Amino acid sequence: MAFLKRSLRILYARAEAVFDWTFGQRANPLTHLGSLGWFFFWIVTASGIYLYLFFDTGIIDAYASVEYITNDQWYAAGVMRSLHRYASDALVIVVFLHILREFSLDRLRGKRFFAWLTGVPLLWFIYICGITGYWLVWDKLAQYIAVATSEWLDTLPFFGEPIANNFLNSSTLGGRFFTLMVFMHIFAPLFMLFLMWLHIQRHARARVNPPRPLAIGTAITLVVLSLVYPAVSQGPANLDVVPATVNLDWYYLAAYPLLDVIPGGRLWLILVAGSILLSLMPWIPPAKPRPAAVVSLDNCNGCGRCFDDCPFSAITMGPRSDGLAYATEAVVDVDNCVSCGICAGACPTATPFRRATAIVPGIELPDHSIAQLRERTLQASASFDNVPRVLVYACDHSGTEGAGGENTRLINMPCVAMLPPAFVDFVLSRGLADGVMLAGCAEGDCYYRLGDRWTQERVAGTRDPYLRKRVDRDRLILSWLPSGSKRRRTSALAEFTASLEKLPAKTTSRRADRA
Repeated sequence: MAFLKRSLRILYARAEAVFDWTFGQRANPLTHLGSLGWFFFWIVTASGIYLYLFFDTGIIDAYASVEYITNDQWYAAGVMRSLHRYASDALVIVVFLHILREFSLDRLRGKRFFAWLTGVPLLWFIYICGITGYWLVWDKLAQYIAVATSEWLDTLPFFGEPIANNFLNSSTLGGRFFTLMVFMHIFAPLFMLFLMWLHIQRHARARVNPPRPLAIGTAITLVVLSLVYPAVSQGPANLDVVPATVNLDWYYLAAYPLLDVIPGGRLWLILVAGSILLSLMPWIPPAKPRPAAVVSLDNCNGCGRCFDDCPFSAITMGPRSDGLAYATEAVVDVDNCVSCGICAGACPTATPFRRATAIVPGIELPDHSIAQLRERTLQASASFDNVPRVLVYACDHSGTEGAGGENTRLINMPCVAMLPPAFVDFVLSRGLADGVMLAGCAEGDCYYRLGDRWTQERVAGTRDPYLRKRVDRDRLILSWLPSGSKRRRTSALAEFTASLEKLPAKTTSRRADRA
């Protein structure tokens, strides 16, 4: 399993490097697969509603209405039909790429299982929506799908009368059955939308819209494809004649040729067993448990910053329980907490400048305490041999190990957003290093979802706790790169180190913490 994940990570890393160069890191489609899935779903929904205005649900008139859409109104409804078709195919592609990528990055194991588990039934509904949509065209392909699907369903012990009897000849297919297909094609996307909403429920500020340039470029590409290669029917269905040749949509209909070599009942077992195995992936093997964040009520004033910044809705603000004169206190849901430490970076009491009392912030990770982080910072600073000295705070998933040289010291943590901004001030004002690099995952693709965004906003002074204005920004650099970009990270470090050599000598003050 580890070898498979590692191989997939290498493939994705190489592909992402190409897309970074082509589209830029912010608009890289491989880092926005989930939001692209939502985008394609809305295109399918909007185009489907438009097409329904022209569609006739009768058996005889269905094909004729689709032909009118395709040929007579090719400039409007015809384009919408093609958009409906190609956005559906694109949805299948991005969903499978999304599954493989999340699997390779090991993001949905342990306490993050919920999104993965709710995504499995979504796969079934994607195919239910697509297959019933092909039926409605009622051309030769629809006839093949209808007969094959009904015979396949008849292998299940749920139906009193064989469904395939409805497709023996033209006289046996009733209008009610066709109306049922229309209802399923409309109802299934509605239930699918509910599952999509459920899929992101444990994700605070879930990203359901791709970046605007990516959305516009994708939409233009689909429109151009629809004009150049419009979707067309394959001749009217005729149940009195068996279609000799049909062109399959392999994105949706890949399982149908298997029915010629695998009995229908056995194929159901394969698909159900595969779905069960897929559902169990977050526990194969089980993730190593990590301690959840803990709250120190003696230092928590109920400000709510940890609640605002938690990426997984693991923190709520409850009524005060210790009698202190504050309205609320932070409460950690250990079942949702993934031990990223972002809450500690958001806590205003997480400061290395504290001297009169022990460094115990309002919230932190017990195995990555702020006091330990301060001690590691002091130890790293004391080990420098060369100047200019660069201290790198990096997340565990940034792949920063080995990057840099003799004048670089690395301090790892679960997520770079765990670092309170005061640490940058502490390092530079105390002269512990000449420069600081904050190294994280690729921009917009944080392992813990929001770490890069919160860090940037804190440094920019638009989010509390923010980095003080007195900090020399020329001595600070943010580096957002995929984990496989060791050369690019090393190059960025070298450029930053060279820029520090050009800066004037820095004077330090032991009284800086009072400024």
